[in-house]
Amino acid sequence: MSSNIRNIAIIAHVDHGKTTLVDKIIHSTTQFREGQVFQDLILDNNDQERERGITIVSKNVSVRYGDVKINVIDTPGHADFGGEVERVLKMADGVLLLVDAFEGPMPQTRFVLQKAIQLGLKPIVVVNKVDKPNCRPDEVHEQVFDLMFNLGATEDQLDFVAVYGSGKNGWMSLDYKKPTTDIIPLLDTIVKVIPPAPHREGPVQMQVTSLDYSAFVGRIAIGRVFRGTLKANQQIVISKADGTFKKQKIKELQVFEGLGKVQVNEVEAGEICAVIGLEDFEIGDTICDAENPEALPRISVDEPTMNMLFTINNSPFYGQDGKFVTSRHLRDRLFKETEKNLALRVQETDKEDTFLVFGRGILHLSVLIETMRREGYELQVGQPQVIFKEIDGVRCEPIENLVVDVPETVAGKVIELATQRKGELLVMEPRGDMQHLEFKIPSRGLIGLRNNVLTATQGEAIMTHRYSEYAPYKGSIPERNNGSLISKDTGKTTAYSIDKLQDRGTFFVDPGEEVYMGQVIGEHSRDNDLVVNALEGKKLTNMRASGSDDSVRITPAVKFSLEEAMEYIQKDEYVEITPKTIRMRKIYLDEGERKRMEKKVEFA
Repeated sequence: MSSNIRNIAIIAHVDHGKTTLVDKIIHSTTQFREGQVFQDLILDNNDQERERGITIVSKNVSVRYGDVKINVIDTPGHADFGGEVERVLKMADGVLLLVDAFEGPMPQTRFVLQKAIQLGLKPIVVVNKVDKPNCRPDEVHEQVFDLMFNLGATEDQLDFVAVYGSGKNGWMSLDYKKPTTDIIPLLDTIVKVIPPAPHREGPVQMQVTSLDYSAFVGRIAIGRVFRGTLKANQQIVISKADGTFKKQKIKELQVFEGLGKVQVNEVEAGEICAVIGLEDFEIGDTICDAENPEALPRISVDEPTMNMLFTINNSPFYGQDGKFVTSRHLRDRLFKETEKNLALRVQETDKEDTFLVFGRGILHLSVLIETMRREGYELQVGQPQVIFKEIDGVRCEPIENLVVDVPETVAGKVIELATQRKGELLVMEPRGDMQHLEFKIPSRGLIGLRNNVLTATQGEAIMTHRYSEYAPYKGSIPERNNGSLISKDTGKTTAYSIDKLQDRGTFFVDPGEEVYMGQVIGEHSRDNDLVVNALEGKKLTNMRASGSDDSVRITPAVKFSLEEAMEYIQKDEYVEITPKTIRMRKIYLDEGERKRMEKKVEFA
């Protein structure tokens, strides 16, 4: 059976058209009923995935081509979801590397391709969008070869087949000068080049590589059967991380068919399936034979390196936008997320409305916050903190490998910014017209670094970072140099007062915006906080012409995205998040209370 199965993962940079290609594969193998209506991109079923242009959660679909079943796995390309990528590639026997015929291979491609080459997967290169004007398929083919060579690919991997075509127009060909009318050449190549899923006889083994959750049946284990045959109602044991074995019974087995799943009685080695009815399992556990259990080597899931305080929204404007505002709503939602978001941990604190949430980085946590915001939750989050550990009596902190590709002319600025934040330069080498820099840097140093680097390099730097290890504490890192401008009263800001205060710093609010006392409305030009009144109107007297009011020149307000706001705030500030707005505020809104608290901290 498994000789007729091909497991492939699709890897590509953002916007190179992988989701479109999967759509075309699904269509060409007629997975849809006549007259069935569907959205543009079937796989990006999450609004955030569509907007950010990144795949956050890997997805499985399968298509039948002749008598061969092709399991297609869509992969996230982002380093914060690195845990997701590694696990997912474990299920594949080959990869489709998709590159744009104009742009060529990009950094995000590199991150996932590196993982695939290390696992020894066979690549097929798909040069997409060859119908674009000024595309250069031959040059791109050369670039891909060079990239694979640099990443240490084997002879067999370098001897790849290239397929050219246009996913959007739905054709693929082995020669871009000879367009075809369908994508059959690609499917033929997959069947010919990608090795069939290996069929191993013996006692059953299956590693859980991802989770699904259903409100009806609870957690569902997904993975590829490594050896033997799984049967419905079979007695099995689950090998846990601590080496213990737990006896359980499989209630139901499902395999991926088209966009959904179908129930089956047994699954042979090499097939990807979903197991229902198991309890108390984690990703990385092995489902083994009850008689002679043997565990597979565990997949390590990266430990969280960062935590943030989540609390209910208690600002003067609470409950104006959101539907879910109570601590019970917040608690239930966070614990529900941990069931399927593996690298996330939630810890209760001594206050019933405050929770500590641990995650893999700023992007990882901001995707969760953004999801909640869209669902109608209101919440506040504190400054991201890295997690320190005591190892052999020494205070240690997480260190990450930071890789920056940057134009040669601005490499010096990037090195300066990274070393200010205790980064240690390990590698510096030219790659084409770019400088390739590698640093070891504390996770603390990464908070807010991306914005600074992008500003210093006019947006040309490409950054990826990855957790490496815990190492002794590197000492303090300079924080934001400028203080905050804080609103004195609650009400609407006026153009007159903002104009008069512009020499005091940069504003984050426009005239006519509702603000409240204690809200951070700008950045002070000095290092201390300043309370300002931005609500004052102009007093008209007969000495002044009333028309001169129109001549105020106000610099447009700086608007923050969610990640930027999270990276910007200080220890005594919160980001307030509601479905419609993102505001920054002081934890203590009243000025007198803030001063009292500062004194408390000083004397403590």
